Amino acid sequence: MQVARFIPFRSVALVAVLLVVALIAAAWLGLQPQTPTAEPASLSAEATAAPAPAPAATAGPPWRYGRDDARFTVEEYADLECPFCRAYFAVLKQWINSHPEVNWQWHHLPLTTHEPAATANARLVECVGEAGGPTAFWQAVEWVYAHTRGDGQGLPEGLGYPGITTAAQQCLDSDRPDTLIRAQSASAAQEGIKVTPTLRLQDRQSGKTLLLHGPVDGDALLSAIDLLAAGGTNETASKEMPAESLGDMPK
Repeated sequence: MQVARFIPFRSVALVAVLLVVALIAAAWLGLQPQTPTAEPASLSAEATAAPAPAPAATAGPPWRYGRDDARFTVEEYADLECPFCRAYFAVLKQWINSHPEVNWQWHHLPLTTHEPAATANARLVECVGEAGGPTAFWQAVEWVYAHTRGDGQGLPEGLGYPGITTAAQQCLDSDRPDTLIRAQSASAAQEGIKVTPTLRLQDRQSGKTLLLHGPVDGDALLSAIDLLAAGGTNETASKEMPAESLGDMPK
């Protein structure tokens, strides 16, 4: 009977000890800093979403063809009704393609003897470029030279630019291209440039320039580049070249 009374006593004592230990553990856990529960994905989507990429810079006039990081720029003052400019266009383009250290910049100079067709063509290529970017601009220039009758006669009656977009047409219905063309023509006049094509070669590293008159061949352009690279001062040079010789420009 003594053994029977002793067993329940030990059990009660053991239970009491376990309760004390459990209470101590609970109190200790209550003092520990709590880790915040992760917010559900549905609630934190706005905070964790990647920021929208910044919009790319819009390319526009002055229009350039070739590498943006080219050291030298050939700025051509051109008239879209000028037969010499038309003959020179494909030749200069091929030369620029072969010389990545040089890019090509367009400058409108519609001649009064070729008006109103010269400005009408300039408006067309500007608006196609505004709507479609640099590639569209240069394609439009090439198309105009391929289809115009030249010397102020303009495009054949009833011929429109293929695939003209709504944005380009809205530009043509505005005065935006006229403002740009007038500004470029005025800047040429201030510099005494009256004939097309005229080229201004610029060393973008030094800022020095050299003015070249007429459709200049590849050798003359390379010589002018060498002069600027050697630190030549700003000066005007004249280099005339008959249109029938343009095909001899080195590749």
